Amino acid sequence: MADDGANKANPGKQQAVEGSSNVPAASFDTDKLRQLIQQLEAQSLSRDPGASKLQREEAAEKVAVHEFWSTQPVPKSSEEVKDDGPLHPPLAPEQIPKDPYALPEGMEWCLIDIEVESEMKEFHDLLLNNYVEDADSMFRFNYSLEFLRWALLPPGFNKDWHVGVRSSSTKELIAFISGIPVDMMVRDKKIRMAEINFLCLHKDMRSQRMAPLLIKEVTRRVHLVGIFQAVYTVGRLLPKPVSTCRYFHRSLNPKKLMDTGFSQKLEGAQLAKTVSSLWLPTLSTTPGLRPMRKGDVGQVRKLLNRHLKTRYDVLPVFVTDAEIAHWFLPREGVVSTYVVDDAEAPGKLSDFISFYSLPSSVLKPVGGARGKGVVRKPQGVKPQPAYTSINAAYLFYYGTKTDYGVTLTEDEKQACGSQKKAKESVKNRENALIKSRLTELARDALISAKQAGFDVFNCLDMMDNSMFTRELKFGPGDGYLRYYFYNYRARTVSADKIGFVML
Repeated sequence: MADDGANKANPGKQQAVEGSSNVPAASFDTDKLRQLIQQLEAQSLSRDPGASKLQREEAAEKVAVHEFWSTQPVPKSSEEVKDDGPLHPPLAPEQIPKDPYALPEGMEWCLIDIEVESEMKEFHDLLLNNYVEDADSMFRFNYSLEFLRWALLPPGFNKDWHVGVRSSSTKELIAFISGIPVDMMVRDKKIRMAEINFLCLHKDMRSQRMAPLLIKEVTRRVHLVGIFQAVYTVGRLLPKPVSTCRYFHRSLNPKKLMDTGFSQKLEGAQLAKTVSSLWLPTLSTTPGLRPMRKGDVGQVRKLLNRHLKTRYDVLPVFVTDAEIAHWFLPREGVVSTYVVDDAEAPGKLSDFISFYSLPSSVLKPVGGARGKGVVRKPQGVKPQPAYTSINAAYLFYYGTKTDYGVTLTEDEKQACGSQKKAKESVKNRENALIKSRLTELARDALISAKQAGFDVFNCLDMMDNSMFTRELKFGPGDGYLRYYFYNYRARTVSADKIGFVML
């Protein structure tokens, strides 16, 4: 349930009338009047050169016409969402089409069996040649086969949700969309959803309005098993994001990033200063830090679920140990997870942190600079044809204990003046402790990623990431990732309250 391109962030630069005059005033719809005013304001803001790129995008979206999405159960861009809940009730079995939607002549539906090597390779090659790339066509995501198996074969996956389209004559795979089941919490409500991902069309098919058909077909298949809500992410603005997160990037190999055109070319003293500021030690500093093992699965599940529920408003719920084993046990070239043995409680874990590997192919040696959310146009960069890819690590999930047991003395309580201020003081102290711990863990994740040969470490400003990005020299990009729900209206959630990571 994404848009015509891919349901990932579009890379960006690093540094952003109804009614009638003869209607009686008493009968005028005040909600429509409010929407009209908002649309007029949005039209003005969308053309304002003084507004930020994000402000102009959001303003333009409010007045845009979406032929497909206007027919779907999603909030309108101009709608002010005041309550959470489904837009339509579950469909009765007889309301769900039993047959696939009709495709244009010369095309046919198929299932891609991710467990069959030949079909997996077809899917991989479709992504490799047609999936997310920057506007200058310099870099494109290069998912490994193992990564795709990891992403699409979690416990409880449904083969019918790995939907492809083939050419009837050549049998070539020309389009794909997928879903996996996920238990989501949206504030205090737990909802079984489909996580929709990997919408990809062959470049020759993008003018044929195939994306809506793929979305409708995977929606039909999800409905057949009694699931009527979905979550998805898109780089561009559609109706209507529940949250907008910004990309941040931490260079680990600045020279290579400059040589490939991924980041701005620096010379002399400026280059030396940048490299010096990005220095990292070779060994981790957190006592008790080690790679995750099978015996840690149960503790990681409890630690993660507690951390997510305590800190965020939109989050997944990991119900079984099998889910944790699948998503977090280290897989070479796919995902790395480190846990911390609790010095105060032998046999217990106090923290964990993880990141995954998603390289990008270098399509052109130079000419622009992009990563997931990064764009530069450096001058005077010499081609480096030896570089064929950029190795990027992406922050995944982490968890730390949140029950620090902070208490105030009687004198401190009196100094606060009220119970409310006392609670705020306790919360601020707890946040300071969490910030210190997460900064330490994230620094060690950077060290591990650098030692493993990664060139850049990326994250969003979701979860508690903003607690450590500045101190650890992450730079903001002008790429954004928007979170959306299908058939679920939700009040806006700030980026730091999003606790759900989509691959």
